[in-house]
Amino acid sequence: MNITLWIVAGLLALAFLGAGAMKVARSKEQLAASGLSWTEDFSAPMVKAIGALEILGALGLVLPAVTGILPVLVPLAALGLTATMAGAVIVHLRRRETFIPPAVLLVLAAFVAVGRFLVPIGA
Repeated sequence: MNITLWIVAGLLALAFLGAGAMKVARSKEQLAASGLSWTEDFSAPMVKAIGALEILGALGLVLPAVTGILPVLVPLAALGLTATMAGAVIVHLRRRETFIPPAVLLVLAAFVAVGRFLVPIGA
């Protein structure tokens, strides 16, 4: 189980790091033009904040476990990403867009959160 949690957390970290970096690096208009039409519903600073939270969540999934410093932050980061993806699912449902990708990320983040609360990092 520990190996599975590491793999899922690593893949989630890569996904959120990439998605967050894209939101932080690109303008709201560039994001909307590239297919992220949901950005039209949010201010530019809010889109940047979402990206920054995704980056912090990605780092929180891996760094505390790797360094051994405050490993309790791993499930907390996963919970934060679960909440973020719950919001994303709601936004996509309201816009009548596909909600499958954020729903998959939500389920995976919830799996890591529950798993890391139940299975210690080194187990």
